[in-house]
Amino acid sequence: MEIKLSKKIIDILACPYCGNPLKIADNQAICTVCQDKYTTSNKGQIDFRLRRGKTVQLQFEVGTNLLPEKGFDFKVLNKNPFPEVDYTNFKVPSHLNNELLSYFPKAKGQECIMLDLGCGTTVHKGVCEHAGFEYVGLDYDNSSDAYILGDGHALPFKDNSFDFILSIAVLEHIQNPFIMMKEVYRVLKPEGKLIGTVAFMEPFHGNSFYHHSHLGVFNSLSSSGFEIEKVAPSATWSVLKAQAIMGLFPRLSRSLAHLLVLPLYLLHRIWWKLGSYFSNSYRSSEKYRILYSTGSFSFIATKGEGKKQ
Repeated sequence: MEIKLSKKIIDILACPYCGNPLKIADNQAICTVCQDKYTTSNKGQIDFRLRRGKTVQLQFEVGTNLLPEKGFDFKVLNKNPFPEVDYTNFKVPSHLNNELLSYFPKAKGQECIMLDLGCGTTVHKGVCEHAGFEYVGLDYDNSSDAYILGDGHALPFKDNSFDFILSIAVLEHIQNPFIMMKEVYRVLKPEGKLIGTVAFMEPFHGNSFYHHSHLGVFNSLSSSGFEIEKVAPSATWSVLKAQAIMGLFPRLSRSLAHLLVLPLYLLHRIWWKLGSYFSNSYRSSEKYRILYSTGSFSFIATKGEGKKQ
């Protein structure tokens, strides 16, 4: 099938193995330097998944504090009081919510492109295009509706290509999350926005590797150079709900699975209420309860202006 990508997208493509320019012809992409060839799937997607092993080196600084001296407020995400995009009466797609949607950036011009990393069935395309971006969906799974097949560890794009990157429920499925975060940072433009979610106390699912705590999310972002705005636990997707729906009662309807653990959830809330009554410490607070019993975290980060890899 014919490759169907706009010129804007073709112009930002690069060899995922060596990072050099590509020549696209005869429904395939060929690296102009290493000569690796990337053919198309039966859906017309260019398959940029690595053909051979790639050695990646990361550098970490140890012996320093993870969190800033003033600390970091890992609180539940409230709706942005000054959203850039109006999503009133817009249907919220799967794995998103109104609070996270309210932080979506608005495209600053017709040339702005965004990447939906791990896009699956491209359910987020509508909300991204509504914000004014040209949408690029990438996924590793060749059964997906992605525009491009690729590996989060070796993204097939030039440096500083995207104004906005979305990564919803993907990071836990990445074998080496620090490498993916470095790649995301590399292909994001200075001042570009990264918004995403990651599993915490969900069951193992879909070959998940690392389920991130709040400190794990902060560490992955910080180690890659991001300026972190929000790392927020979900107050509605609790460990009990996640385990019931995804692990304890698979194939049962979500509402019925939730109902089965509801008595335990209510006892859990009562127990914490009693604890907060007898103690005023942070460890007895509602904020602490949510942080340590959530099923997932959302995060919002920015690539600082003028920062280079």
